[in-house]
Amino acid sequence: MWAAFIASVLIFLALDLGVFNRHGHVVKFNEALGWTAIWMVLAGLFAVGLNYWRGRQEAVEFCTGYVIELSLSMDNVFVIAMIFAYFRVPAEHQHRVLFWGILGLRSLYFVLAGAIAHFSYLKYGLSVVLIFIGGKMLAQKWVDLPTPLALAIVVSIIAFSILFSMFKKWKR
Repeated sequence: MWAAFIASVLIFLALDLGVFNRHGHVVKFNEALGWTAIWMVLAGLFAVGLNYWRGRQEAVEFCTGYVIELSLSMDNVFVIAMIFAYFRVPAEHQHRVLFWGILGLRSLYFVLAGAIAHFSYLKYGLSVVLIFIGGKMLAQKWVDLPTPLALAIVVSIIAFSILFSMFKKWKR
């Protein structure tokens, strides 16, 4: 059942970017509402299938996870709006940028989750990176930090946290 789910997600992603949104356009409110309804109906149908083939418990777990993920993603809408405004992404390109950005960030999330398991101080390094980026955004009006320098600082923080983790592990 889960293999069918993963295959369906991949097919829907390919249809979304390759067929329905092949050409960039501004997504209007009604279109976004319609697509949201379609995805929610598909999730509901998947839950019905889970209930039929795998039982009520798995269907309830899926629905619970779906609702939690949906509610937690709402704060991402504001972050994404800030990022698009900051980088001045044209409205007609936002869907494609969002698609690949989320796909890339999801991949990065799994890589970092695996790395955090091996490097105990990496989570602190990533926290410092987030604080640095937030401070950079707040201070951009007064301080012009060139992008290469900012990237060098981020890479240095992450590298230092990994090296410190390796040193601590080696000391034990």
